[in-house]
Amino acid sequence: MSKNAYDSGRLNLPFVGHCTFGKQPACLDWDAIDADIAVLGAPFDMGTQYRAGARFGPRGIREASTLFSFGHGGAYDFEDDVTYLPTDKVALVDIGDADIIHTDTIQSHDNIEFGVRKILAAKALPVVLGGDHSVHIPCIRAFDDQDPVHIVHVDAHLDFVDERHGVRYGHGNPLRRASEMSHVTGFTQLGIRNVSSSNRDDYEAARAAGSDILSVRDVRRLGTDGVLARVPDGVRYYLTIDIDGFDPSIAPGTGTPSHGGFLYYEVLEILQGLTKKGDIVGMDLVEVAPDYDPAGTTSFLAAQLLMNILGFVFHEKGLSS
Repeated sequence: MSKNAYDSGRLNLPFVGHCTFGKQPACLDWDAIDADIAVLGAPFDMGTQYRAGARFGPRGIREASTLFSFGHGGAYDFEDDVTYLPTDKVALVDIGDADIIHTDTIQSHDNIEFGVRKILAAKALPVVLGGDHSVHIPCIRAFDDQDPVHIVHVDAHLDFVDERHGVRYGHGNPLRRASEMSHVTGFTQLGIRNVSSSNRDDYEAARAAGSDILSVRDVRRLGTDGVLARVPDGVRYYLTIDIDGFDPSIAPGTGTPSHGGFLYYEVLEILQGLTKKGDIVGMDLVEVAPDYDPAGTTSFLAAQLLMNILGFVFHEKGLSS
């Protein structure tokens, strides 16, 4: 990297300027998206069964992501000897938030789906910031005119509830709803543990739908390579990450924390390996509820994880240095 890359333009520190994801350009005209990556906020949390607050997740993650605003040409990782997300090779835009209609789950979900479809129409990689996990339903529904996808799901909870008291689109339902979509070919569900949100029948339904369910202890026993060996090769992956898949010691800012969760590198190394097996074509990260974490640790975790995953994705496309 030349000295001029550091000296030209503004210093543009993280706490200066507008708070977009990674301090990258905003694109509020959804018919004019021209980028490799487009970030959409889905600040919906009316699907929660316990503590609300994930509606502020997109703001929290964006705020934290300013720390990782690589204004000097990318992010150099000395262990990998790679500069990820070089700004002259990978274009990222923040397209703002889907419109959320309070108390109206269906219309809110439709608005999220509309945003994801606009990103796909622009041939960009959709990255959706939740919101509770119900926002995965419209996100994955937007892929119904795309080639099939295999869902890789990181979470403490199975999220395979069919219907309870008429509720079909809450944050306990998203993977069940996805299983009903013909363009979803199967699931790898990682981190599911202990006293979960689903009963025995839901686990049986998940396995019947083609899910490979691994607990945190299963993942640790298998190791990164062992887990990756169980994921289908050479397919298109959609990644959905519930922040409560991580241990509350590093991710306290969430509505349904569950002890015994993942630590950072356990997930990061699996996802880095995933980018070498096939194409990650979309992702959502959900259930960050900043008000339960005054230090902002959870939001920083979410932002750092997303930045690293995006770097790995585009490195495999030859867009790194």
